[in-house]
Amino acid sequence: MMNKGYVWITTYGLTDIVDLYGSSATSVMQGVLGIKPYVSEDNHRLQDFKARFVKKFKLENPSAQVSEPLTVFSLWAYDTVWSLAMAAESVFSANYTFLMNNVRKNSTDLESIGKSQIGPELVEWISNITFDGISGKFHLIDGQLETNNFEIVNVVGNGRHRIGFWTPANGFSMELNAKKNVKVEAINWPGDSAHVPPRGWEWPTNGRNLSVGIPVKPGFREFVNVTANDSSIRPTGYCIEVFDKVMAALPYKVNYTYEYFVNETGEMSGSYDDLIYQVYLKRYDAVVGDITVIANRSQYVDFTMPYTESGVFMVVPVRDRRRKNAWTFAEPLSTSLWIATGVFFIFTGIVVWILEHRVNLEFRGPPSNQIGTIFYFTFSTLVFAHRGSMMNNISRIVLIIWLFVVLILQQSYTASLSSILTVEQRQPTLTDFSELLRSKSKVGYLVGSFVLRLLKGSNFDESRLIPYKTPDEYEEGLSSGTVAAIVDEIPYVKAFLHNHCGKYTMVGPIYKTNGFGFAFPIGSPMVADVSRAILNMTEKKEKMEDLDQRYLYDVEACSVEEDGSSSSMITFKSFWGLFLITGVTSMLAFLIHISMFFYQNWHIVRDADPKLSFGQRLLLMIKYHDRPELQCADTFKDKKEEEMVALEMQSSVSASYNGHDDHVVGNVDDDDDDDDDDDAGTPSEGEGTPGREIGGPFPDPPSFADMLCHSKGHDST
Repeated sequence: MMNKGYVWITTYGLTDIVDLYGSSATSVMQGVLGIKPYVSEDNHRLQDFKARFVKKFKLENPSAQVSEPLTVFSLWAYDTVWSLAMAAESVFSANYTFLMNNVRKNSTDLESIGKSQIGPELVEWISNITFDGISGKFHLIDGQLETNNFEIVNVVGNGRHRIGFWTPANGFSMELNAKKNVKVEAINWPGDSAHVPPRGWEWPTNGRNLSVGIPVKPGFREFVNVTANDSSIRPTGYCIEVFDKVMAALPYKVNYTYEYFVNETGEMSGSYDDLIYQVYLKRYDAVVGDITVIANRSQYVDFTMPYTESGVFMVVPVRDRRRKNAWTFAEPLSTSLWIATGVFFIFTGIVVWILEHRVNLEFRGPPSNQIGTIFYFTFSTLVFAHRGSMMNNISRIVLIIWLFVVLILQQSYTASLSSILTVEQRQPTLTDFSELLRSKSKVGYLVGSFVLRLLKGSNFDESRLIPYKTPDEYEEGLSSGTVAAIVDEIPYVKAFLHNHCGKYTMVGPIYKTNGFGFAFPIGSPMVADVSRAILNMTEKKEKMEDLDQRYLYDVEACSVEEDGSSSSMITFKSFWGLFLITGVTSMLAFLIHISMFFYQNWHIVRDADPKLSFGQRLLLMIKYHDRPELQCADTFKDKKEEEMVALEMQSSVSASYNGHDDHVVGNVDDDDDDDDDDDAGTPSEGEGTPGREIGGPFPDPPSFADMLCHSKGHDST
């Protein structure tokens, strides 16, 4: 038992044998780890005592082969004698006698020997004494010598080697007063296994390996991949690799072999429940594979902690649901954003009308014309087709802010609409399990899975349930429309989507399960250790992610939104800041305008009839506000004159242009016609100068408000 893989830890009684017996002891104790009380060598009394003791010991025992005759017990004994001498010296200052019992001759009864009357005082004095001896501080606690510092030694070569210390305050450390959790030196274990610590004790199996049963099935070999006809080939797969890593992480060694749960034909000999029941029948010591932890199975076995994600999901096809109908143009903006946009269009138009009504002729006229002007002006800003100039500086600020909002809104709308019309929008055909239940469509499931029992418990008619064995059958059933969905656990879903991510997606969960676990006999002490190893492994994401990438797939990369149309929709939440800015700007402009108007025209209220109520005074100010300012009338008059001149020039030029064309085409015009052209203001042309159209600056066409005014015969007042 001193070979590789074993560990020997001795207390200070056996540890001192190395010092007492020298090479004869070290030859058989190589790799032993010893613990002994620590005695500081930095003690002059100890060094002097050792020198004298060793010299005398060798004189009296010249043939003894002892490398270190002084052990910790020897030093404690020496200090104990000193404490007894000190106590006797203090107590024997008075006369005490021995009490002699009635003894017979040659009696060996110790109780019959005489005892000193000062015995109790000696015991009390020794119990309370404290002094520095050669072994360190001497002090008894409850009759025992106090020892706090321990030395850890390793038997290597011809002696022992110190590898560290242990103290109650700091634990293991290289130095006596080092901080806690400092690593000690490497240990040379039995069997010359330096730096490789043994795994500990071996799981008792009565000389045989643990029999581990595994399922054999044609599909989903990502989890358990076996060759049923050749048991010499070691199985592989996700579950097998997880089990191997977990067993390797146990603090003891377990030898095990895999056995296939098959019949004579090489097929799986029953369902998963039958496989688990074999543990209860003691045919297998454990079961490893894609075994789901569920309640009814726990009546026959103990499960470890799950090592996979949990849950039952649906696998459904995905399709492009780009809706191309008459109302597609409304989809880029949410309903709330459409309403808010319309409200702010009207609100901004009203504010601009209030600011421009008194000074801008384009915002005057009958009520119907003014309402039309409000809507025409504000909604024309959507395509930046508004005409006319702002007469009020405040209204210009309002318009600039509003045009900035319209620009951002327009660009966002265009981008979102383009995305809706051109970008593929993948959506699942089913988004809810209850929808599948109501649809009366057929559903697929994995043969031998407990999912069949769950579906029947959800009131699915058995005629709607289609069993499948492999992922290829899953794909065939979904693509042909035989089934509307596949219901399975998430590990199987991940494995299926690994090769079919573009066509299908996962929806759920629809049931809560506990994932995959390993099954052991009820009461097996290995369950706790294996579960602890699984927890340590699953908490290290790097290891599990590596296994997932090699065997399964990250299903999040294959998920799609339940409502793909909403992914490109713009909501009011994205624009409320812009609406807040333009709203506050418009409101401030309105308040400033009203304040200035009341300030400039307060005399109207002041000089009004005192009998008028507040409402009547307010109505008076509103009527006065509706009047145009004087400069507005002058502007209107000037504009009329400019329009008349422009019309006269346009008619004259048109007549001249028509006459010139007649001369060129007919070649019959006389000199009088040329004189008339000169009188009309047409510049003369030199000889040889070709006829050309005489152009000039033409005024802009009348605005929308002016056209309404002229058509109905109203003036600006």
